[in-house]
Amino acid sequence: MTDQTTIETLVKRIETLEAEADIRRIQARYMFLCDTPCPEFGVENDQQRIELILDLYADDAVWEGVGEYYDDQFGRCVGKGELRAHFNRFWPEVQDPKLILNAHWLTSEQIHVHGDEADGQWIHFQPWLYEDGKSLIRGSRLNNAFRRIDGEWKITRTRTENVAIVDLPDFFASSYPKKSVLLKAPGTDHTNEHVHGG
Repeated sequence: MTDQTTIETLVKRIETLEAEADIRRIQARYMFLCDTPCPEFGVENDQQRIELILDLYADDAVWEGVGEYYDDQFGRCVGKGELRAHFNRFWPEVQDPKLILNAHWLTSEQIHVHGDEADGQWIHFQPWLYEDGKSLIRGSRLNNAFRRIDGEWKITRTRTENVAIVDLPDFFASSYPKKSVLLKAPGTDHTNEHVHGG
């Protein structure tokens, strides 16, 4: 193996590792922005949250629920206009009952990079708590796709399939933040406000 071949091999391996890291970050950021309360500093409403989520997607991206449970519940949407409408159904202007806690855990990661295209599989779990006390855990299997566009990785497909939905006792959490202050600007008050379930 010549020095030039060795360098080219190493460059290719580094580019693959960097692509995997970028994809891992973009998938984690998507989940981060879907948490409630939203931990992104400066986001004052769900419309801002939705636009930040849409920034992660390619213009022709697909979001779809598949399988015997999610196919009917979520369906399929294509392009940012349909994605925006989809997310507005998740976060309507008035929620009744209001969702007060939702957090995402990603596990069982697999990322496969093929040049400027990639796919990744994960399982994610998320507890849900509504202001009326209704509580559940939702688990889903993800099979997502990504494409590098002008040097930046974007999501081209979010595909989610139900793993399990588990009912929890009402107000399963004894304390939870009313508003996240995780990313407050330096020098501001970092005291966290908490509310307590019934």
